[in-house]
Amino acid sequence: MKLTGKTALVVGGGTGIGRGIAESLAAEGCRVAISGRREDVLREVAEAWTGEPAILYHTVDVADRASTQKLVDWAIETLGQIDILTISSGTNIPNRTMEAMQPEDWDRVLQINVTGAYNCMHAVLPAMRQRRDGLILNVSSISGKRAMPLGGIAYCASKFAQTALGTAVGLEVAADGVRVTNIYPGEVNTPLLEKRPTPVSAERKAAMLQPEDLGAAAVMIASLPPRAHIPELVIKPTVQEYM
Repeated sequence: MKLTGKTALVVGGGTGIGRGIAESLAAEGCRVAISGRREDVLREVAEAWTGEPAILYHTVDVADRASTQKLVDWAIETLGQIDILTISSGTNIPNRTMEAMQPEDWDRVLQINVTGAYNCMHAVLPAMRQRRDGLILNVSSISGKRAMPLGGIAYCASKFAQTALGTAVGLEVAADGVRVTNIYPGEVNTPLLEKRPTPVSAERKAAMLQPEDLGAAAVMIASLPPRAHIPELVIKPTVQEYM
């Protein structure tokens, strides 16, 4: 097992990309804790996992700084330390145009996608910097590199900001031995598709990336020695254009 002896906190680990990454890390021997807003979803993932070590869970509202700090304190106490932080919590809205979107929708998307990522890094980094070791997998999106109608106004803006956050923080903490990798998935078959303006066909879902594909990428990055750093990784379905 490539990651035996390592620990990971996967924020947004109850569904989709986060769950795919959590299960892939755990399959390689990593001690994994997952978090999200809904305890029943987290419990279901933990109970469904039959491998060793067990997957642990704790609720969090990443838009709330105190809630995020409480999660990280719990994770450090429970795991001993956080070697790998994965930030995969995120949301979008059905009304994605400037005309249709309500201001409160903008606020909610930015609070979860950007402030949430900041809150996670803010809580985790002090211990990583003191230890002079750590890896942060910052799951952005292709919409954080190429603004597009599919992602929508708020989502694209939030992912561009999350991208800049990860890049800037990565430059700052590199001298402390901490690595930050921005991951830019294309279309992925996750529950977030339910918030698309129009339904997605089964055929299109089958052609998309699956959560376990992101899990394989995460394991590859996490398995590298501390001297090796991947600042950015674009991963997309073969059939999806990227220009």
